[in-house]
Amino acid sequence: MNRISTKLTSYFFISVLIMETSLMLYLHQSIIHSRIDEEFSQLMASGSNHRDVLIEYYSDTTMKHIVLMEKDGDRGVVITDSQGSIILSSEGNIAKYLPQVKEFDLQADKVLVSEWEDSPYIISAHPYHVDSQHSGFVIMFQSTKSIEQLVGKLNMHFGLAGVTSVVALFIIYAILSKFLTRPLIRMKEATEKLSKGDFDVSLPFIGKDELGELSVSIQKLANDLQRLKKERNEFLASIAHELSTPLTYLIGYSKVAMRQGVDEKEREHYLKIIEEESDRMKDLVKNLLDLAKMDENTFTVSKNYFWARPFLEDIYKLVRPSFDLKNLKLDLICQEDFEIHADSVRLEQVVLNLLDNALKYSNENTTVTLEARKEGDRSVISVTDVGIGIPYEETEFIFEKLYRVEKSRSRSFGGSGIGLAVVKELVDAHGGSIEVESALGQGSTFTVTV
Repeated sequence: MNRISTKLTSYFFISVLIMETSLMLYLHQSIIHSRIDEEFSQLMASGSNHRDVLIEYYSDTTMKHIVLMEKDGDRGVVITDSQGSIILSSEGNIAKYLPQVKEFDLQADKVLVSEWEDSPYIISAHPYHVDSQHSGFVIMFQSTKSIEQLVGKLNMHFGLAGVTSVVALFIIYAILSKFLTRPLIRMKEATEKLSKGDFDVSLPFIGKDELGELSVSIQKLANDLQRLKKERNEFLASIAHELSTPLTYLIGYSKVAMRQGVDEKEREHYLKIIEEESDRMKDLVKNLLDLAKMDENTFTVSKNYFWARPFLEDIYKLVRPSFDLKNLKLDLICQEDFEIHADSVRLEQVVLNLLDNALKYSNENTTVTLEARKEGDRSVISVTDVGIGIPYEETEFIFEKLYRVEKSRSRSFGGSGIGLAVVKELVDAHGGSIEVESALGQGSTFTVTV
């Protein structure tokens, strides 16, 4: 994670440094050019003024006054004739820098030397014409030392500002990078805990931005994994319990049945128990396969149209003997025949599971009702029993996998907590719904709408 912090700091630092350097260079050059333009403007203005005064009051005295005004300063002046020969100069040593003005064919004021970096002076020429015998040039010299000093000071100040800003940027972005990466570090630690199987993770709320959404997602993942771990442990315990009971009876009664001296009637009784437990195990394995399919989302639904009455009558004939054996009455109510649009095999599985529950949990000498009706474009099938019922507070959980209202899992009720979960999955696969109304000790009604 330190690498992420370093990368973030580097990216921010380099980006802002490039932007700041570009702005400082632009400002540096702008100030220098502004100062140079100002020097040129002043030089041209002074030369124009001297030329105008010389034309107005042409005389040796005027020339002396002009030269005297520019003596002992940063500027100098040289007055020449039309051939470029010096008439008067403010300083003798600047004459060697005097260009051949006659070669420039000057008709107006002009800067002759502007390369301040390579020359000790910038030079401008201002032609004057009094009469046919008195004409020439006023040559202005401006020392470049002041410009070089200004540039030197600017370089020093901008250098100090640059170093200071770099240090400040480094400190600011080091702090910001830690602030930004702290949530990432926590999330990294959380994911490491998750990868080790420790799902007890708690991440704080850090906002509604992308980092906040990532933190919420990781927290949700941790909660889901913790719930799945708990469900897995409960599942393994439930399966172990469900399988161990019939296996214990199978092994025990098999040994008893094989004993010598056991009369045939008693042996037949033991074999009957073994048969029942074998059927019970077969049903449990079937339910487990259904549960595996449900987890893998492999339930397939192929809808077609079929008539309700023949469909329900076939189911009625199939389960009627089981109800008779338990002294239960099974009523089929389907007042009008209508078409159902569903997967007949899967819907039969749904109805058989509901009837099997009614058979297990109904009291003897009571009636279980299987009813079908049409409501608009939807088909409604309900199974009503008069049995032990379901506590109101547990009705919302009965469709969860391996959930059982009867916690002891006693053999008298024999459910595995899988059937209703499979029913719910099959109904959802049809795009339908299943509802339950129940009262403890009075019975239950399961209603399927497809």
